[in-house]
Amino acid sequence: MPMAYPPGAKTHAAQIDAQAFLTEDGASLPLRQWLPTAQANAVIIALHGFNDYNHFFAAAGQYFSSQGIACFAYDQRGFGAAPQRGLWADSKTYADDLQVFTQLIKQRYPGLPVYLLGESMGGAVVITAMSRQDMPKVDGIILSAPALWARSTMPWYQTSLLWTLAHSLPWLTLTGSGLHVQASDNIEMLRELGRDPLVIKATRVETMYGLSDLMDDAYNSAAALHGNILMLYGEKDQIIPKEPTSNFVQQLLASNTAEKTVAVYPNGYHLLLRDLQAATAWNDIVAWINTGTAPLPSGAENRAKQWLGIAWQQ
Repeated sequence: MPMAYPPGAKTHAAQIDAQAFLTEDGASLPLRQWLPTAQANAVIIALHGFNDYNHFFAAAGQYFSSQGIACFAYDQRGFGAAPQRGLWADSKTYADDLQVFTQLIKQRYPGLPVYLLGESMGGAVVITAMSRQDMPKVDGIILSAPALWARSTMPWYQTSLLWTLAHSLPWLTLTGSGLHVQASDNIEMLRELGRDPLVIKATRVETMYGLSDLMDDAYNSAAALHGNILMLYGEKDQIIPKEPTSNFVQQLLASNTAEKTVAVYPNGYHLLLRDLQAATAWNDIVAWINTGTAPLPSGAENRAKQWLGIAWQQ
């Protein structure tokens, strides 16, 4: 059986220090911070993608901090240098951790607008967390190529193989070599990821199964999202297909519970915040934080309308 490895009993008061996010069950999740030299005018909490860790936000965090935005990113359980490396906690645990961390940040920065940013798997965690009623209010969420490849949008043979492996060889690890997909046009960055020992290269099947559960939850949560939303997607994304992303956006746009801005980048890949054109997405995010809506400097929201084949009111 595929296993999840959730936290233990809550025996500690959660806290944040310069190096770690200490959770209520005593897990120490490595933390990185990028703080403005002057007083901050906003805060971003950033969640990394699958098999990645907090370093994913290094370049973006430096840029945002230069714009007066305090940035925080922690290693989620099972990833980077966090405990139980390679093991899947479960969707609820990842959302619970984000909930607690957000509460702590809001206590540290009372009165400042707080934004949640999730890349890929991190975006799916943000979606599921923000669809819950007990999540602290934030001023907006930023979804960069969120992981939305739900089972309902996968080919039957793919879901069948995953189920079979997860229920027979859950400990088996797969590397993904031979898939011939490109995550970014920033080749040097991709080579650095390949050399980085904290980036997981071989993934347990049961962890992939847990990720599929999370993507199912996120894909089905579009109507439950509330607040200001900025969603970014690259037309050259080879990791999360167009179909589930487009379907999710259509559901999101049909919902009246959120203000939405969708941005599509013709030359963007999956790792939009680290692509060669990453600065374009960074500028759009800063502009959106400052105004809360379109137009974006790049005009990517207009491309989104063409890409979706529809028009909508911002």
